Amino acid sequence: MRDTIAQALRDAQKSQDRIRVATLRLITAAIQDRDIANRGVGKERVSDDEILQILTKMVKQREESAKAFADGGRPELAAAERAEIEIVKEFLPRQIGEDELRRICADVIAETGAASLRDMGAVMAVLKERYPGRVDFSRASAFVKELLA
Repeated sequence: MRDTIAQALRDAQKSQDRIRVATLRLITAAIQDRDIANRGVGKERVSDDEILQILTKMVKQREESAKAFADGGRPELAAAERAEIEIVKEFLPRQIGEDELRRICADVIAETGAASLRDMGAVMAVLKERYPGRVDFSRASAFVKELLA
């Protein structure tokens, strides 16, 4: 995953795509920050799963920023955030669709034996472990609540 991002950065620099270069540098910096934090507690370098988590978090942050900019009457800044989202999403696996996500949530609920909303944490933990970067967890949370209610 690191090599893919590094190669994309080199390609963007060659083509002088400033937005892409800036976004890829942000991704690289976020990964390096996590590497440094891990080193401080004696852990290994960031794994590909952790990189997926970092990228997912970056997309979520930019979606929130784009919404705030749009609500604040700054469409040009919202558009810039959305452009960054598209670049970051290139490195994420295909997102699971609505119907498949609903089925997966039902399967995990049955598998964990969840019976009420108190069991929601266990269900979400399994989903996060099995599908990092492939699931919109706010949607999954809504489905799990619906199925457990």
